[in-house]
Amino acid sequence: MAVPLLRLCSFSLSPTPYTTPSIFHSFNPTTTFLRFKLHSTLFHSTIPMSQDKGSTKSSSMTPYEEALEALSSLITRRTRVGDVNLEERFNVLFEYVKMLDLEEAISNMKIIHVAGTKGKGSTCTFTESILRNCGFRTGLFTSPHLIDIRERFRLDGLEISEEKFLAYFWWCYDRLKEKTDDKVPMPPFFHFLALLAFKIFSAEQVDVSIMEVGLGGKYDATNVVQAPVVCGITSLGYDHMEILGNTLGEIAGEKAGIFKHRIPAFTVPQPDEAMHVLKEKASRLNVPLQVVNPVDARLLDGSTLGLEGEHQYTNAALAVALCSMWLKMSGHLQDTNLEQTQHTLPEPFIKGLATASLQGRAQIVPDQHVNNEASNELVFFLDGAHSPESMEACARWFTLAIKGQDQTSFHQKMDNSKFSTEMVKMNIGERDHKKSTQILLFNCMSVRDPQLLLPQLMKTCADHGVYFRKALFVPALSMYHKVGSHALTPTDTNINLSWQLTLQRVWESLMQGNKVGKSTDAASEELKDDMGMSANNFEHSAVFPSLPVAIKWLRDRVQQNQSTRFQVLVTGSIHLVGDVLKLIKK
Repeated sequence: MAVPLLRLCSFSLSPTPYTTPSIFHSFNPTTTFLRFKLHSTLFHSTIPMSQDKGSTKSSSMTPYEEALEALSSLITRRTRVGDVNLEERFNVLFEYVKMLDLEEAISNMKIIHVAGTKGKGSTCTFTESILRNCGFRTGLFTSPHLIDIRERFRLDGLEISEEKFLAYFWWCYDRLKEKTDDKVPMPPFFHFLALLAFKIFSAEQVDVSIMEVGLGGKYDATNVVQAPVVCGITSLGYDHMEILGNTLGEIAGEKAGIFKHRIPAFTVPQPDEAMHVLKEKASRLNVPLQVVNPVDARLLDGSTLGLEGEHQYTNAALAVALCSMWLKMSGHLQDTNLEQTQHTLPEPFIKGLATASLQGRAQIVPDQHVNNEASNELVFFLDGAHSPESMEACARWFTLAIKGQDQTSFHQKMDNSKFSTEMVKMNIGERDHKKSTQILLFNCMSVRDPQLLLPQLMKTCADHGVYFRKALFVPALSMYHKVGSHALTPTDTNINLSWQLTLQRVWESLMQGNKVGKSTDAASEELKDDMGMSANNFEHSAVFPSLPVAIKWLRDRVQQNQSTRFQVLVTGSIHLVGDVLKLIKK
């Protein structure tokens, strides 16, 4: 039986001020709304694609490489937090907005703004997919990218074309270069990207812009938005504490910095300390804050979420709430009816949730370098988890995936279009004859605490009966001060592996009951590549001088062990995940 869907929220949207007791409610994603009208407003004129692309030319570089070289010049070396006045740097953003004549364009944009510690990218991806399937033209800005900078800017679900990127990039870059000076220098890397996103989405006349916060919220470059349609806060946890604070309360306060006066907001269940701060911040600004609970799988009418992992049901619920409120607040509740039954979400919502796709999060990629049509001897399970909470979610997903509790789903979602249904059947049957070995491929930034990350990963896997045969630790491959194809560093025989050795000691300590592992004659073989580079190999772990060497070692092991299937979990850093994808998809 169809039910009317005009009731979305239990709070009033009248112009009268909100009272504190009525601000906080629980949102039920089964009570949705949905009538809308499609229309667009011309925010900014599009830029002719033939426009001159800047003045920094080099005959040895393509036009795209020239743009990436210019963009790389905006990356600042990491400095101590105390050396940077975040508020002062944030306030300069409004000067850049004026230089680019974006004030009116941004104020006219219908924006969904999302902050949080975990699940920001997933929530934004679900949100974009839902509204696109509702018939709207969408713009999505996320970070970081994995392979190509253009991944951060998506129009109607697709990364922006190289031609359009170049036109908009040079339009912004040249104007800022002309108008900035020593007093107001060129914006730093992420600030420029956020400004570029606003330019792209306004010029492309999208109906909705979904903006993911880069870091924190209050002083994030995306927070130049003064009047979003709706805001969302995903799950909060401990991350970037050197900038955001050492307590969940302090972190929540920074995330709540995206709240705007009387603009509706949604969040998910949070630890008490964090929720208290979110509610307090919302109360001060008369923000109607609602808490959403995970989507009931039955509402999907037999479909599954496009992003894997139990935690994605929480992200999906937040996306449903954000889309519902956006449709209501942006004036699209006309002309077209979207109805849900008593037991399912509207069809465009289900399709949006089911078809959402995000690289590097719970992604399964068979290595085509060694695999063939009849086997999957080497499969990479990639997830950019880098906090204790996300590490736990990653471990739960990994254990479920490798156990094949849903074999059909497992193979359908592997990132390899060459695998047919018949191949899937062969693979499932072959599992009876091959043993599986789990390998960890790990790196994290030195600001992370491996004493928090690795124990959480190991314990969660062990609780589900999964144990890693070996952990491989590798240094970063991408340069943090450069973007583009040249951002991958050449193999350096003098690379500093001290951090990877620290990670290895933590792992060996965990494996041997807090007793630091020592190399033995039986387990201290040297691992060498064609250049003669080597790394220490302990009983339960190894440090490799580079990621390509580690990948080669894995592929060699597959060739030498035809009766074993290697399942490699790649995690700890979204940059590591991106580098692995670059290498195995070549």
